[in-house]
Formats: sequence, structure tokens, C-alpha cells
Amino acid sequence: MNHRITVLCVALAISGLLSAQNPTKPARPQRPNKDGGAIPAVADEGGGAPECGLGKEFHAGRRAELANRLKTGLVIVRGLPDTRDYVAFRQDKTFWYLTGIESPNVALVMDLDAKKEMLFLPSRRSGNESWEGEKWDSDDTWITPLTGFTDIRAKDDLPAVLKELITENRKVWITKGPYIGLSGCYDRAYPYDRGIANDPLDGRASRENKLAENLKAKFKADVADMYDTLADMRRVKLPEELAALEQGGRVGAMAMVEAMRSTAAGRGEWELAAVMDFVHKREGAAGPAYDAIVGSGRNSCVLHYNTNRRRMQAGEVILIDYAPEFGHQCTDITRTWPVNGKFTERQAQLYDAVYAAQQAGIAAAKPGATIRDVDEACSKSMTEAGFGKLIRHGACHWVGLEVHDVGDYSKPLEPGCAFTIEPGLYEESTGIGVRIEDVVVITADGCKNITAGVPRDRAAIEALINDKGLLDGLAKN
Repeated sequence: MNHRITVLCVALAISGLLSAQNPTKPARPQRPNKDGGAIPAVADEGGGAPECGLGKEFHAGRRAELANRLKTGLVIVRGLPDTRDYVAFRQDKTFWYLTGIESPNVALVMDLDAKKEMLFLPSRRSGNESWEGEKWDSDDTWITPLTGFTDIRAKDDLPAVLKELITENRKVWITKGPYIGLSGCYDRAYPYDRGIANDPLDGRASRENKLAENLKAKFKADVADMYDTLADMRRVKLPEELAALEQGGRVGAMAMVEAMRSTAAGRGEWELAAVMDFVHKREGAAGPAYDAIVGSGRNSCVLHYNTNRRRMQAGEVILIDYAPEFGHQCTDITRTWPVNGKFTERQAQLYDAVYAAQQAGIAAAKPGATIRDVDEACSKSMTEAGFGKLIRHGACHWVGLEVHDVGDYSKPLEPGCAFTIEPGLYEESTGIGVRIEDVVVITADGCKNITAGVPRDRAAIEALINDKGLLDGLAKN
């Protein structure tokens, strides 16, 4: 059979299997076009239709809350420039959080004293749009009904506007936190920027620090950092964010289940990552919340292993830590299971200890407690079971716009807080690493596990591994 036809048949077969498990998908809303009419939704049109993130009300509400907290001064937030590679553009998380705009070379200015917002967009370049699709520009009439911004200006006018608005020593708020895109996270971005700044053959300031320098030098502004204020706003999720997180949790769980079904001795770690990628993308995810961790055998003991080039062997465990980003909200899921479909006695001992620890953590996750209380509940359970020396990391971190999201870990939990519970044990001598990770959201009286669609019970996991998976339908070379 022709190779292209073979690939098409396999893809259709896989898509059919998944459709049977998830027969309906929600319709996406209509968006206004340049003339004020409706643009078909992205999924219906084939891509390119503009959207305003989680809806104009959500993003306008975030700007209003920021203004309420900062009180006075001028807020300047820049979106990212266009890409330097042939890859899809992904907006900086902070700019997206405040605007919902996924388009390059844009800026937001908020005059808190005058209670005025200005959106700066590039002038129209129709030739560019014929190559890359719809770009947001200052002449587009559909932007106001889509986003709620009424004062829209050309990006070239920004320096002149700032010169007019920034009187000497006027408070100007920016965020000095590093910009974050798809699969990005502050705990990687900060050391990356520091490394460049400290490199004797480079020495460039970060994009954010350079903005601060220029505002001081050019306008004599009193530059202040609003990073902590934004971080605190992001700690408690609103309903729109929770809905996106739950969608990501559902899709991530589907993908993990398919990885379990497709596990077999001799298959490559990369094959399971590919299965999960397919499910994520088919279900509408923007992409990975972080790079896939697919560790078999001794690789299961490497916490952030992402080479994913080894073939699995019978008698080993495989640990997969992988989840998608949906609506700019990151999920985080980990499961561990035996390659040949049956836990050995030692694998079962370690697994059961980790499972019990996660259950203890989930029981401790409720309003008024702290993340540290949840972590201690997990650690105490594994230590009392005799495995304290095999603990190598904490059990919790915030999730949201970043997979290791920003936020104060000492503050009491309240409804809307979202974080992981991921105890783990790692026994180097046997090559057994076990981690079980789910995302929970604090409710009025406890927490909800939004990634519970992946089984944790050993018997259920063994049954899945021995079921037919997507890879079982692919022809062998």
C-alpha cells in the first residue's frame, strides 16, 4: 500500500478510537470580524480567527483588580515580539493574563490616576497577513467588541505617549519577572536570564530589566515592580481559569490512560510521549505544559529526565510526568506503572507507600491549611512506612499560568487555590522510581482532584496496561 495512504489510514483509525471514548466536544464561540460581523471559530475555520483569551470580562476584571491594588501611577506591560523561528507565536503569560491577546508586538498602558486604558497595536501589514494569517493591528474594528478596549493606538505612537504621561519621578509599574511563554516557567527563566547577564562575553540585561533602565534614563520615571502583586492575584483562580484547568485535567488524563494501554516491553519511551502528544493536540490543547518526562528503569529515578530515548524492558517500571496546557492554564500529572503489566513485590511496596502518602496529602488539603501542611502529611506517611530515606523532593507546588506557578506558599489555602500533590520515592539500588501526581483545587470543605481520570489503584492500572492501546493498532516495520 502507498506509504501516504497507510499513514492516513492509521491516523483515521487512532482518531476513531479516541472519538469512541469522547464522542462530543463543546462548540467554540463566534468572534467578531473586522467589520463587526462574526468570524467562524478557529476549529470551524481551520485556524487563524482572533480570540480574547478567557473572554473580555475575565481579562477586564484582572485589569480592574490590578488597578485596585496598585492605586496610583502608570502601568506598562509589553507583549512579546514576533518569533525568530518558524514556530507558532505564543504570548507572554502576564500580558495575556491582563488582555487575552495572542498576537505579537502589542503593548498595554494603564493610567491609574486618570482611570484610562490604552492598547497599542502595530499598523496594518496586509502582506504579512497573507503569509501568516490574521494579525491584530490598530485599524481592526473588531478589536473593541472582542476585547472591550476602546482606546486603540498605533504601536509607533507609544514613545510619544509615554513622554507625555511620565512626568519626572512619576510612579511607573512594570513587572520585572521574566517573560514566560508556552512550556515556560519562572524557575527556569530566572536562572537563564541571570546566566546571560553574568556571561562575560554577553552581559545583556533581561528584557524586563532593560525596560526599567530605559524608563529611568529616558523619562526619569520612578519604576516599581508589580510582580508580587500579580503573583498574589494569580494564587486564587477564578471560575474561567478553573474551567480551563479542568479541561486540561480531562485531556491530560485521557492521554495518560492511552500511554498505559500502549505500554509494552521493547517499545521506546519516545513512543509513549508521541501517543500523549497526539491526544493532547486532538483534544485542542495549545501544547505541552512542560517537556515530557518518560523514564523507564533507572531513568524513573531521574526527577526531570526528558531524553526519552530508551526502550522499556520487562520487569521495570515506567514513570511518566506529562500534561497539557489549556487556555494558558497548566496541568501536571504523573503516574508510575510496570512495563509488563504486573507489579513486582518491591514495586508494589513502594507504590503503595506513595499512594497512601498522596491520600494523606489529599485529606490534609482544605481551607485554612497551607501547602506546607499538605507536604508534611505526605512526608510523614512515607517516613512512618519506613521509606524516609527515599524521599527526594517536596510534594506540592502551585499550578496555573505556569506549571510551577508563582504564589506565597505560607498563605492559608482558600477555595480556588490549585496545586499538585505529588509524593515520590526513588530507590537507586533497584532502579525503581515511583511518583503519583494530581492537581487538586481547594473547595469549601476540602479539595477536588481534577486529574482523577487516570487510575491510581494498582489493579485498575494493571488492567489498563493489558488492554489494547493506540500503538497496538500501528503496523510494524
